[in-house]
Amino acid sequence: MAVRVPLGGAVNLLFVLGLVMSVGSAGFAFPRTLTLERGLPTGMRLEALRARDRLRHGRILLGGGVVDFPVHGSGDPFTVGLYFTRVKLGNPAKEFYVQIDTGSDILWVTCESCNGCPTTSGLNIQLEFFDPKKSSSASEISCSDEKCNSAIQTGEANCATSDSSSSLCGYTFQYGDGSGTSGFYVSDTLYFGTINGDEQTVNSSATVIFGCSNSQSGDLTKSDRAVDGIFGFGQQELSVISQLSSQGVAPKVFSHCLRGSDNGGGILVLGEITEPGIVYTPMVQSQAHYNLNLTSIAVNGQTVSIDSSVFLTTSTQGTIIDSGTTLAYLADQAYDPFVNAINGAISSAVNSLVVKGNQCYVTASSPEETFPSVTLNFEGGASMNLKPQDYLLQQNQINNAVIWCIGWQKNTGQGITILGDLVLKDKIFVYDLANQRVGWKNYDCSLSVNVSTTSGKNEFLNTGQLSQSGTAHTRHFNLLTTCIAVYLVHIFSYACRCL
Repeated sequence: MAVRVPLGGAVNLLFVLGLVMSVGSAGFAFPRTLTLERGLPTGMRLEALRARDRLRHGRILLGGGVVDFPVHGSGDPFTVGLYFTRVKLGNPAKEFYVQIDTGSDILWVTCESCNGCPTTSGLNIQLEFFDPKKSSSASEISCSDEKCNSAIQTGEANCATSDSSSSLCGYTFQYGDGSGTSGFYVSDTLYFGTINGDEQTVNSSATVIFGCSNSQSGDLTKSDRAVDGIFGFGQQELSVISQLSSQGVAPKVFSHCLRGSDNGGGILVLGEITEPGIVYTPMVQSQAHYNLNLTSIAVNGQTVSIDSSVFLTTSTQGTIIDSGTTLAYLADQAYDPFVNAINGAISSAVNSLVVKGNQCYVTASSPEETFPSVTLNFEGGASMNLKPQDYLLQQNQINNAVIWCIGWQKNTGQGITILGDLVLKDKIFVYDLANQRVGWKNYDCSLSVNVSTTSGKNEFLNTGQLSQSGTAHTRHFNLLTTCIAVYLVHIFSYACRCL
């Protein structure tokens, strides 16, 4: 039985982004791009990061104009990261700060007279409340609505009296740690910026269904990292990407490239990054998350002795791509063989030690000279080549020597493998929902990227210069290219659905 979860909780990484879109002959064209900046606040130790990841994982519910933004913050991994974006809803339009979550599907914001909802935020943002009665374009969704019936089937909606046309289509998302939210669905206008063929920025909009939260509990009630709601980026019918795709406003594919250097930053694109060398593997069908079939792990080209059945996708195990998890987690039975393989590939001249249960090493040499490469092999022959910094964290420095610790954690007692930001950084990732596949390649995310859709013509955008030709739609985006500034926080709780 499939069950789903939106997120909650907190992380670290403040991303400032921009959205670049184009309007074609049919009214809209693609792609849309979000350029990210990362601000890193409070420092955290490894055990604190693990604790926040555990909190996130415990919340899985069972059952074109161009503007450059300066990059702020640090790439220090021992910090708590937050991603959020600012969206405009209603008429007159009102702005809301919402968490970006690739593991859940629903966009929801806090409603007027919400029970237990925070009124202030430690993120230095002004919290708002949505009132359907004050928006001339708002329409409450009833239980008799066809979209409500579809959402009930996927666990995204509930109705006490589904046969009554007057009862509201509701939802309740309950998390494993006891926090949650409930409310009802509303249809209203979502606003965003677009760029037309004359390179003029114009305001565009689309009608979408989103949640109006009138009750929150647990960590969602805390004000230290409070925002106005959650922006689900999942695959189901009520996700915004699915709704915009069905209206012809956006393609059913999105991509990101997260910069792992000290300057942080990155890009999130509603469209397909088409840089040469991207490899693809199929998504596992009928899963709530972005599940992939991991087949084996190799260290310095040698396959690690792990029973392949450990990586099979079932109701209790599998491999998930999750940009909301800071570290990475290996299934219980795969962890020790992996660490042993790393130990066996390191020179005896490197001092090995255990720090608070973590395997660590002391070396004065660079990680590339000291530690082995790691390769994750996936179904279809797609391999993910990892540098030492993709599985190690720098803990401390003693004179000229550095203490490196394995950043991958054992998912004790669990068969789930979760590839978080430690692995995803410095790589292009493409989530091709239309073709049910995920692609990636190692990449310097401070560089520009080519983004393609199939809107009926070519448009090449490179630092503000636009030309048109052909039959496919492609744009060249600089990392800091943007059209409207949005603030993005990626919350460190594991908001998604689990089978």
